[in-house]
Amino acid sequence: MSVLTAPAPGPDQLRGDGFGAALTDGVICVERHLRHLRRAPGRLVNAVVLPMVFALLFGVLFGSVIEVPNGGYEEFIMAGIFVQGVLSAVPGTAVGAVEDLRNGLVDRFRSLPMSGAAVLIGRTVGDTVLRAIGCVAMAAVGLGIGWRTHENALKVLAGFGILLLFGFTVAWLGALIGLSLGDPTTASSVPSLLLMPVMFLSNAFIPLTGLPHWLTVAAEWNPLSSVVGACRELWGNPTAAAGHSFPNDHPVALSLVWMALILATVAPLAIRKYRTAAAR
Repeated sequence: MSVLTAPAPGPDQLRGDGFGAALTDGVICVERHLRHLRRAPGRLVNAVVLPMVFALLFGVLFGSVIEVPNGGYEEFIMAGIFVQGVLSAVPGTAVGAVEDLRNGLVDRFRSLPMSGAAVLIGRTVGDTVLRAIGCVAMAAVGLGIGWRTHENALKVLAGFGILLLFGFTVAWLGALIGLSLGDPTTASSVPSLLLMPVMFLSNAFIPLTGLPHWLTVAAEWNPLSSVVGACRELWGNPTAAAGHSFPNDHPVALSLVWMALILATVAPLAIRKYRTAAAR
């Protein structure tokens, strides 16, 4: 009597049973990702210390030379610092996505009937948790330099919710960039080069009231400006908006639309890139 041996599942079989399987497997990968922080505490230090330095540098140094209508610069700048802190973690996500492919993790997962999206879910959600810890550190420094919120607790929490949703969105962008480049060294530098112009062409650090009209319009429709504006509105901080326009009048709604569009575009592409790379 011959014994039939089932072949080991290939990359296409790592998809599980759909969204439910991806979510269940993703939770396991999130736990794995966070447990690794005990072995690499330097990542946690980087997630906390660097955002605190941003808050001190921009809040104290720039606050002495830039004036903001209807409020102090310390309250104006904090939303921009929070968004910059979230963006500064994108290279780490890009490098982590590449390392997950190169450290033998995929080879171990080939024999398991798990979702192909689970590893990326674990990576992006785990990195979003790190961003949340960084936001706590930035908030502490912000309170120390004079930042205050002027809305009720529900709105303040909603502002931080938008901030972390933005962090989750750009984590998928970082994963896509890393998987597309395929090299940790390149993945650590390219995201910053791509995102830096977008960051400075926004309302994060300066009021838009003094810019030329065409540059003001470009900055207003920048997705980062919508996220920053949404946080300022929900926290009751000065917005220094350059007149009435749809982005200035509806930053919360527009930020959610931008994030939904980016996530709906980037996440499927990142999952497809991961499955293609895992099949090699």
